[in-house]
Amino acid sequence: MKNISILLVAAALLTVPLAAQNKDKAASAQSTVAAQWIAAWNSHDPEKLIPIFTPDVTYEDVAFGQVSHGSAELRKFAAAEFESSPDMKLELVSSSIQGGHGFLQWVFGGTDKGVFKTGKKFSVRGVSILELRNGKISRSQDYYDVATVMRQVGLLPADQ
Repeated sequence: MKNISILLVAAALLTVPLAAQNKDKAASAQSTVAAQWIAAWNSHDPEKLIPIFTPDVTYEDVAFGQVSHGSAELRKFAAAEFESSPDMKLELVSSSIQGGHGFLQWVFGGTDKGVFKTGKKFSVRGVSILELRNGKISRSQDYYDVATVMRQVGLLPADQ
Protein backbone atom coordinates (compact mmCIF):
# COMPACT_ATOMS: atom_id res chain seq x y z
CA MET A 1 0.00 0.00 0.00
CA LYS A 2 2.87 2.37 0.82
CA ASN A 3 4.39 1.75 -2.65
CA ILE A 4 1.09 2.61 -4.35
CA SER A 5 0.87 5.89 -2.39
CA ILE A 6 4.42 6.80 -3.38
CA LEU A 7 3.62 6.06 -7.03
CA LEU A 8 0.46 8.17 -6.91
CA VAL A 9 2.32 11.12 -5.36
CA ALA A 10 5.11 10.79 -7.93
CA ALA A 11 2.59 10.65 -10.79
CA ALA A 12 0.80 13.72 -9.45
CA LEU A 13 4.08 15.64 -9.17
CA LEU A 14 4.99 14.71 -12.74
CA THR A 15 1.58 15.83 -14.03
CA VAL A 16 1.98 19.43 -12.80
CA PRO A 17 4.96 20.25 -15.07
CA LEU A 18 3.24 18.52 -18.01
CA ALA A 19 0.09 20.58 -17.48
CA ALA A 20 2.20 23.74 -17.38
CA GLN A 21 3.98 22.69 -20.58
CA ASN A 22 0.64 22.07 -22.30
CA LYS A 23 -0.60 25.50 -21.18
CA ASP A 24 2.61 27.08 -22.52
CA LYS A 25 2.20 25.21 -25.83
CA ALA A 26 -1.41 26.41 -26.14
CA ALA A 27 -0.38 30.01 -25.44
CA SER A 28 2.47 29.69 -27.93
CA ALA A 29 0.13 28.27 -30.61
CA GLN A 30 -2.30 31.12 -29.97
CA SER A 31 0.34 33.81 -30.35
CA THR A 32 1.84 32.02 -33.37
CA VAL A 33 -1.47 31.87 -35.25
CA ALA A 34 -2.24 35.51 -34.43
CA ALA A 35 1.24 36.69 -35.41
CA GLN A 36 1.20 34.67 -38.64
CA TRP A 37 -2.23 36.02 -39.58
CA ILE A 38 -1.23 39.66 -39.01
CA ALA A 39 2.15 39.24 -40.75
CA ALA A 40 0.58 37.47 -43.73
CA TRP A 41 -2.02 40.18 -44.33
CA ASN A 42 0.55 42.94 -43.79
CA SER A 43 2.90 41.30 -46.32
CA HIS A 44 0.53 42.26 -49.18
CA ASP A 45 1.47 38.92 -50.76
CA PRO A 46 -1.20 36.24 -51.26
CA GLU A 47 1.53 33.59 -51.39
CA LYS A 48 2.49 34.41 -47.80
CA LEU A 49 -1.14 34.27 -46.70
CA ILE A 50 -2.13 30.91 -48.21
CA PRO A 51 0.20 28.67 -46.10
CA ILE A 52 -1.46 29.58 -42.79
CA PHE A 53 -4.79 28.20 -44.05
CA THR A 54 -5.85 24.64 -44.83
CA PRO A 55 -6.25 23.88 -48.57
CA ASP A 56 -10.02 23.54 -48.08
CA VAL A 57 -10.39 26.77 -46.11
CA THR A 58 -13.68 28.67 -45.99
CA TYR A 59 -12.97 32.40 -45.66
CA GLU A 60 -15.98 34.67 -45.25
CA ASP A 61 -16.05 38.47 -45.38
CA VAL A 62 -19.43 38.84 -43.67
CA ALA A 63 -19.71 42.62 -44.24
CA PHE A 64 -19.63 42.20 -48.03
CA GLY A 65 -21.24 38.75 -48.14
CA GLN A 66 -18.25 37.23 -49.91
CA VAL A 67 -17.25 33.62 -49.25
CA SER A 68 -14.04 32.07 -50.58
CA HIS A 69 -13.75 28.28 -50.70
CA GLY A 70 -10.26 26.79 -50.92
CA SER A 71 -6.81 28.22 -51.53
CA ALA A 72 -7.43 29.44 -55.09
CA GLU A 73 -10.46 31.54 -54.14
CA LEU A 74 -8.72 32.87 -51.01
CA ARG A 75 -5.69 33.84 -53.12
CA LYS A 76 -7.99 35.77 -55.50
CA PHE A 77 -9.80 37.45 -52.58
CA ALA A 78 -6.52 38.47 -50.94
CA ALA A 79 -5.09 39.84 -54.20
CA ALA A 80 -8.24 41.95 -54.64
CA GLU A 81 -7.92 43.25 -51.06
CA PHE A 82 -4.28 44.20 -51.58
CA GLU A 83 -5.14 45.96 -54.84
CA SER A 84 -8.15 47.77 -53.33
CA SER A 85 -6.08 49.19 -50.50
CA PRO A 86 -2.38 49.04 -51.43
CA ASP A 87 -1.31 50.54 -48.09
CA MET A 88 -3.59 48.35 -45.99
CA LYS A 89 -2.41 47.51 -42.51
CA LEU A 90 -3.81 45.30 -39.79
CA GLU A 91 -2.99 45.72 -36.12
CA LEU A 92 -3.76 43.00 -33.61
CA VAL A 93 -5.76 44.23 -30.61
CA SER A 94 -6.32 40.91 -28.84
CA SER A 95 -6.70 37.21 -29.53
CA SER A 96 -7.78 33.99 -27.92
CA ILE A 97 -7.39 30.54 -29.43
CA GLN A 98 -8.22 27.42 -27.48
CA GLY A 99 -8.75 23.90 -28.70
CA GLY A 100 -9.23 24.63 -32.36
CA HIS A 101 -11.47 27.70 -32.01
CA GLY A 102 -10.73 31.32 -31.38
CA PHE A 103 -10.90 34.95 -32.35
CA LEU A 104 -8.63 37.77 -33.43
CA GLN A 105 -9.67 41.35 -32.73
CA TRP A 106 -7.98 43.82 -35.05
CA VAL A 107 -7.94 47.27 -36.60
CA PHE A 108 -7.85 47.39 -40.40
CA GLY A 109 -6.88 50.59 -42.15
CA GLY A 110 -5.63 51.94 -45.42
CA THR A 111 -6.61 54.01 -48.42
CA ASP A 112 -9.73 53.17 -50.41
CA LYS A 113 -8.48 52.78 -53.98
CA GLY A 114 -10.67 49.95 -55.23
CA VAL A 115 -13.83 49.16 -53.25
CA PHE A 116 -15.48 52.59 -53.32
CA LYS A 117 -12.68 54.30 -55.30
CA THR A 118 -12.64 57.45 -53.15
CA GLY A 119 -8.89 57.65 -52.50
CA LYS A 120 -9.65 58.43 -48.85
CA LYS A 121 -8.19 56.87 -45.71
CA PHE A 122 -10.22 54.61 -43.45
CA SER A 123 -9.77 52.61 -40.25
CA VAL A 124 -12.22 50.10 -38.80
CA ARG A 125 -12.24 47.69 -35.88
CA GLY A 126 -13.17 44.10 -36.54
CA VAL A 127 -12.95 40.53 -35.41
CA SER A 128 -12.19 37.24 -37.11
CA ILE A 129 -13.77 34.07 -35.74
CA LEU A 130 -11.47 31.13 -36.47
CA GLU A 131 -11.57 27.37 -36.59
CA LEU A 132 -8.23 25.56 -36.73
CA ARG A 133 -7.20 22.12 -37.84
CA ASN A 134 -3.66 20.80 -37.38
CA GLY A 135 -2.37 24.28 -36.54
CA LYS A 136 -3.84 25.93 -39.66
CA ILE A 137 -6.95 28.04 -40.11
CA SER A 138 -9.72 26.00 -41.72
CA ARG A 139 -12.50 28.58 -41.38
CA SER A 140 -12.42 32.33 -40.90
CA GLN A 141 -15.31 34.74 -40.62
CA ASP A 142 -14.48 38.47 -40.62
CA TYR A 143 -16.94 40.87 -38.98
CA TYR A 144 -16.63 44.65 -39.16
CA ASP A 145 -18.88 47.65 -39.73
CA VAL A 146 -18.71 48.64 -43.40
CA ALA A 147 -20.89 51.70 -42.63
CA THR A 148 -17.98 53.04 -40.55
CA VAL A 149 -15.72 52.76 -43.58
CA MET A 150 -18.36 54.39 -45.79
CA ARG A 151 -18.68 57.35 -43.38
CA GLN A 152 -14.90 57.77 -43.26
CA VAL A 153 -14.57 57.83 -47.06
CA GLY A 154 -17.50 60.27 -47.45
CA LEU A 155 -20.19 57.94 -48.79
CA LEU A 156 -22.43 58.18 -45.73
CA PRO A 157 -23.05 61.19 -43.49
CA ALA A 158 -20.66 61.52 -40.55
CA ASP A 159 -21.96 60.55 -37.11
CA GLN A 160 -23.55 63.46 -35.25
